[in-house]
Amino acid sequence: MACSSVTPEEQAAKAAKSYYDLLVDGQVESFLEGKVGSNSLPNDYMEQLVKAHRQYLSDIKEKHGGLREVLVSPNVAHCDSSLHLTYAFLLLCYGDSAQEEVTVPMVEVDGEWRMK
Repeated sequence: MACSSVTPEEQAAKAAKSYYDLLVDGQVESFLEGKVGSNSLPNDYMEQLVKAHRQYLSDIKEKHGGLREVLVSPNVAHCDSSLHLTYAFLLLCYGDSAQEEVTVPMVEVDGEWRMK
């Protein structure tokens, strides 16, 4: 009997979803901490990113009733070995029942998947 193991693509997609779930919950700073190199950004630049993401969430709330849920897309994640990236596909589900598929480039850093 063969053991089923989670593929790197599935791991990357699961990690991407967990970061975007933070965004759904309004935890912008935690979402941004999921980006590679976020801990080395200057404070003023990080503040600008936080402000931009909060505005993005505000715009989504106004236009679509907010970001309701994030799902891993049925499309399979794709590994690009030449760039050392795995592209995860997520479905952003809005409050007005619209959906949008986004591609999230992910990279494994010290055993942890992070957004590129």
